[in-house]
Amino acid sequence: MSAFVTDGSVEPGPQLPLTGERTVPGLAEENYWFRRHEVVYQRLADRCAGRDVLEAGCGEGYGADLIADVARRVIGLDYDPTAVAHVRARYPRVEMLHGNLAELPIDDGAVDVVVNFQVIEHLWDQAQFVAECFRVLRPGGVLMMSTPNRITFSPGRDTPINPFHTRELNAAELTELLVDAGFAMESMLGVYHGRRLAELDVRHGGSIIDAQVARALADEPWPDDLLADVASVTTDDFDLVADRDIDDSLDLVAIAVRRD
Repeated sequence: MSAFVTDGSVEPGPQLPLTGERTVPGLAEENYWFRRHEVVYQRLADRCAGRDVLEAGCGEGYGADLIADVARRVIGLDYDPTAVAHVRARYPRVEMLHGNLAELPIDDGAVDVVVNFQVIEHLWDQAQFVAECFRVLRPGGVLMMSTPNRITFSPGRDTPINPFHTRELNAAELTELLVDAGFAMESMLGVYHGRRLAELDVRHGGSIIDAQVARALADEPWPDDLLADVASVTTDDFDLVADRDIDDSLDLVAIAVRRD
């Protein structure tokens, strides 16, 4: 049974602490970021149907569990032993491994799909990791990767704002990283605010993101209206499309295929 009930909330159970390095479900103040990540899992899950899937860097595990609704097999991998223990306890459908993403503890050609959402920006040797993804995929296998768009996430900066990020990418840089490893690009999608979030941007001074960051930096209680609006965000409030200017996207979502 999935950890998500029909209203989109999370069933009671042990919860990982919110550190800023990864998002976790079930927290009102974190809900915007959680839904922004969750939408990619939801909309791309069909690509995993009936397949053997590795989620490299699965964090809290909610995404791997969502994929387990449709996949034949889901292997989760994370370097954090606390996260590994959490996933094993909370999401028993996920075969959880502990390991380094620079040396995936998976045999050559073992999986049909590698999922890597909101992780590549945390890695020091991104090219090595992508090469490992190529290695463990079967011919024709698919790599699905998301990452914050550097142009909009850290505008005007060469170094990331987020202290947990090592190198952020724009669409051209992400494409180059994947193609250099031998992948053929299938598509580059972007995550954008939909109509309702655009309205909330206006309501909160032009950017609901900036309003949240200001509250977090101030370390003060959130205004009731901001907290209510953030808690109300759903995956339906985001667009995941290929027909808008990719440089305006919030997150990049690459789909690449191993060609031999």
